[in-house]
Amino acid sequence: MPQFPRRRPNPIGKAPKKPRFSKFMRQQGADAASKPRPRGIYLLPNAFTTGALFCGFYAIVMAMNQRFEHAAWAIFVAMVLDGLDGRIARLTNTQSEFGAQYDSLSDMVSFGAAPALVIYEWSLRGLGKLGWIAAFVYCAGAALRLARFNTNIEVVDKRFFQGLPSPAAAALVAGFVLMMVDLEVPGISLPWVSWVIALFAGLTMVTNVPFYSFKDVNFRKSVPFIAVFLIALGFALVSIDPPKVLFPIFVAYGISGYIVYFIRLAKGKPVSIVQTAHEPVDQSERR
Repeated sequence: MPQFPRRRPNPIGKAPKKPRFSKFMRQQGADAASKPRPRGIYLLPNAFTTGALFCGFYAIVMAMNQRFEHAAWAIFVAMVLDGLDGRIARLTNTQSEFGAQYDSLSDMVSFGAAPALVIYEWSLRGLGKLGWIAAFVYCAGAALRLARFNTNIEVVDKRFFQGLPSPAAAALVAGFVLMMVDLEVPGISLPWVSWVIALFAGLTMVTNVPFYSFKDVNFRKSVPFIAVFLIALGFALVSIDPPKVLFPIFVAYGISGYIVYFIRLAKGKPVSIVQTAHEPVDQSERR
């Protein structure tokens, strides 16, 4: 009867023989574990940011062509898209540092350069140097406001904005131009009013006056029936005559920060926008 060689038993305490090419497999797994995850560029939120950037550029082109109504509406559309990109990024968990920086650059075009050029071409051109200086103050204020927002996001109370937000400042300028165009009032007849509005919006953006941010409103919480009715009523009022309704709304918001600040100051309780407690910072707010 044929006899086959038996496998030699492993000595006690000796590790079993490792398979061939095992060290290469182990090294490959270690490299995969230590390799950092690449920073992605997500399509959905950045598409909305690109749309806002396009609206800002479109507003500049329309202002150069003396079509100020189209330019003003483009700025308002940019506001809507700018408000959606961050929320979509948070809902889909697609926040990224690229998106945050891209959003700031888009805001600079849509809410900084575009409104300044629109109001300059519509009304401030006739003032000469004073006109373009007011437009530059607005543009510089928007740039400083965006830079301060990015650097102070970890120390500012999220319930308030530090200074007038750049979209609200742009809406203040664009809303004034839109309402005057709707009333068929030429911009050359209101140069000093435009000058005051541009300076007010530009300087308010770089102040420390707190403006309510509405970020602490919980949209997932149940609300009374009257709240839904008021929202529907608000949409109805805006749709009646948008140029004449939107501008007063943003004027009210533009002065609301000063009213709250002086009321609290008179009571000895100045509004503080710096966080006094150590709260976790939501990095998605940068988007």
